[in-house]
Amino acid sequence: MIRPIAVVGPTATGKTALGVELALAFGGEVVNADAMQLYRGMDIGTAKATEQERRGVPHHLLDVLDVTETASVAAYQRDARAQIERLLAAGKVPVLVGGSGLYVQAVLDDLRFPGTDPDVRAELEEQARRLGTQALHERLTAADPEAAEAILPTNTRRIVRALEVIEITGQPFSANLPKPGEPRYGTVLVGVDRDVAELDARVDLRVEHMFAAGLVDEVRELEKRGLRDGKTASRALGYQQVLAALDEGTDDFTGAAAATATATRRFVRRQRSWFRRDKRIHWFDGAVEGLTDHVASWLAP
Repeated sequence: MIRPIAVVGPTATGKTALGVELALAFGGEVVNADAMQLYRGMDIGTAKATEQERRGVPHHLLDVLDVTETASVAAYQRDARAQIERLLAAGKVPVLVGGSGLYVQAVLDDLRFPGTDPDVRAELEEQARRLGTQALHERLTAADPEAAEAILPTNTRRIVRALEVIEITGQPFSANLPKPGEPRYGTVLVGVDRDVAELDARVDLRVEHMFAAGLVDEVRELEKRGLRDGKTASRALGYQQVLAALDEGTDDFTGAAAATATATRRFVRRQRSWFRRDKRIHWFDGAVEGLTDHVASWLAP
């Protein structure tokens, strides 16, 4: 029986390389589970695998949205499940790779999406503009600490959505997340993490490399394509910090790089907290020598 493999965990742990290696080892193809890698042109700041790094392994659900479009968990759920089912039917092992916890859960669990109320959403969006996103995140923290922990304080769209669901249903937003049971398709979950201090250092180095590789120029180009109008894309780590620096009219992006590193380290902790709650995940140290062999040996029947 062919079963999908999900490679999950915090940013900068080595998931991308491991996913490619496992696809090569088991005759599979990669399905992206990073929300920001859905966007065309957002390559450097999302650490999207280059063609060389993909090593001939087909990758799916990369570069499927313009930066002006809003990423949707419901749409991702539909498209990712369809892709996984196509691969399974073709005798290929789907290797789901990414650190967007809600997106992974939407594929593997019975995650359903409550309806919307345009009036409630409009009022919350107005409050976000008037009071600031941070104020709404604090409200969410008081109403639903579990949801607030999983949502970045800068992610206005998701905060508004969580508060909208709370108001519509009278229940915490997190109550709509199913408790992990048997994962859909019999998927095997592989977690990759590293020592906290080591991972912080890797994040700092990754951000340094991103800015050296031309992240600022990438943001400038995407700005021409409407990045500022994108409710999701414009809030991506690195991109929002560069946009803020551009607004200041500076040619020195040292502060933007430092802010990106700080925000990414904070995000890593949120990812770790999210994934560690899922007891189905079997964890591996991303720093161990021969990681792929260790994981492949564990996966082998």
